[in-house]
Amino acid sequence: AAIVSAAAMEKSNRITEANAIYEKIPDTSPLYWFSRQHLANNYDQLEKTEKAIEILKALAEAYPSREHPLIELGDIFRRHSRFDEAIIVYSEALDRIGTAGPKNWDVFYMRGIAYEQTKQWPKAELDFLKALTLNPDEPRVLNYLGYSWIDQGMHLKKALEMIRKAVQLRPRDGYIVDSLGWGLFRVGDYKAAVKSMERATTLRPDDALINDHFGDALWRVGRLREARFQWQRALDMDAKPDLIEALRDKIKNGLPAPDPAQ
Repeated sequence: AAIVSAAAMEKSNRITEANAIYEKIPDTSPLYWFSRQHLANNYDQLEKTEKAIEILKALAEAYPSREHPLIELGDIFRRHSRFDEAIIVYSEALDRIGTAGPKNWDVFYMRGIAYEQTKQWPKAELDFLKALTLNPDEPRVLNYLGYSWIDQGMHLKKALEMIRKAVQLRPRDGYIVDSLGWGLFRVGDYKAAVKSMERATTLRPDDALINDHFGDALWRVGRLREARFQWQRALDMDAKPDLIEALRDKIKNGLPAPDPAQ
């Protein structure tokens, strides 16, 4: 009954009250495991992240054969851009898993993101490929790896195939539709890129990078005024500092001529 009450409170966003119930569940209860996981997630939502980390570390120690507390711990580190710590605990989780099966694809995927964010691309690529081996039709992995390859100018044909597959699997995901547009842009198919990126901006109108990409494609097809409008839109959003600098330059000077090797 207590767990049911706590779950109802969570649904109505009464998280502190739910936590008070979860805190009272003893470690002898069969519901202890469940309650501690919820407690950790709730503390993280309340921006008491260190408390959440402490709970999950204790849970991982109390249940040394279970990987789930370590995966949740890795997710918290990753969400807070603490990627080095995320890599460590995801690796520990994979050690506990031993022989990975199809259901474990996401641990490799999430560790791959952490590697990519810490500029350890060879390790990231291996993890993404492993995730795809375990789950070949996972659109998030197809998209992340495909986009990363395109961004680095690698395996462009294969990357586009992967992203097209991801779009088929998740046609209303603006990030994936944008990846397809960016891939088409990188191979010089600017008209098709405009079409894909325009759709991406309707699906994700408030994303600065997607609007920036759309501006680039518009410029390449000669729609210069619209391109500058799109870059200005991106600049007015919550763009990252390096993107802000690039946008200001493009609004002023436009894009340089395309690389003939592209």
